[in-house]
Amino acid sequence: MRPLLTALTLSLLAGVAQAADVEGSADHPLIGRFGTAEISRYKQIDFDEALLPKAKIDDEGKLDDSNVLRLEGRITFINYRVPGQKSPLEVIRNYEKSIGAKGFEPLFACKGSDECGRSLNSMVFNSGKVVPNGFSGDAYFGEDSRYLLARRSAPEGDTYALLLAMPVTGGYTPVLVETVDIQAMAQDQVRVEDAATLKKDLAATGKVAVYGVHFDTSKTEIKAESHPALEQMAQLLKDDPALKVYIVGHTDNAGALDGNLNLSRRRAEAVAKALSSDFGIAAERLGAYGVASLAPAASNAEEAGRSLNRRVEIVLR
Repeated sequence: MRPLLTALTLSLLAGVAQAADVEGSADHPLIGRFGTAEISRYKQIDFDEALLPKAKIDDEGKLDDSNVLRLEGRITFINYRVPGQKSPLEVIRNYEKSIGAKGFEPLFACKGSDECGRSLNSMVFNSGKVVPNGFSGDAYFGEDSRYLLARRSAPEGDTYALLLAMPVTGGYTPVLVETVDIQAMAQDQVRVEDAATLKKDLAATGKVAVYGVHFDTSKTEIKAESHPALEQMAQLLKDDPALKVYIVGHTDNAGALDGNLNLSRRRAEAVAKALSSDFGIAAERLGAYGVASLAPAASNAEEAGRSLNRRVEIVLR
């Protein structure tokens, strides 16, 4: 019988990205990944509610304080694919040792429907109450599936980790990791500078940050609520027909630098395109570039700083 806790545990390291990871993804720094696993799906939400099963979910699927934790904070969803014939038990045992060394304590662990409850499967995969609907792709909850919920207490805020390892399918073992970093919601985030303020700051420093342009995590499509900020950017350019600028995209330091350079450039291009197509600004007046996390406005050590670093800047040409 092969040992479950091997040197593989040592490879559960944070921030070790693989070539096939989806763009913009990254390990949670406290959880890491199993061996040479690849990230197939990734989503991060700065602040939302999460429901994490802490006990068996019965067939009726009734959710209350006896069987779920209701948490609020920064939520990260990660789907890994572990190549080879790794059993769910081997994966979970390695994670238990790795995160245990980082201060996590188990809250609930179970195997298959008999221990986890037949409705835990539906809750995790189908309800959207644990992970986004369809997020786990071709994974399924089998009788050998292993579930673990753990918590790490720290002065800066608790972290909860949900780990679910499922039976081998298609030559790999699917692993779902959801983390909730408990933190207060950032307040007073609605910030749209008017064209006059943008002009004043641009004249003073040669650049101005715009925080009202929003994107979903790892996406380049501009969200609808960005319209007021785009409108003021366009007004700035209309008020001075001779003005030519660079639109520069910035990110925080989550994820690989190369991926973030590409992401920030594509976001800047999306803003320049919107200013041109939706507001009539001549394309030759706009240059689009991305610098990822290479020019931070604040420290990336805390979410407050990371939120300042995720921005679009107008820079004088």
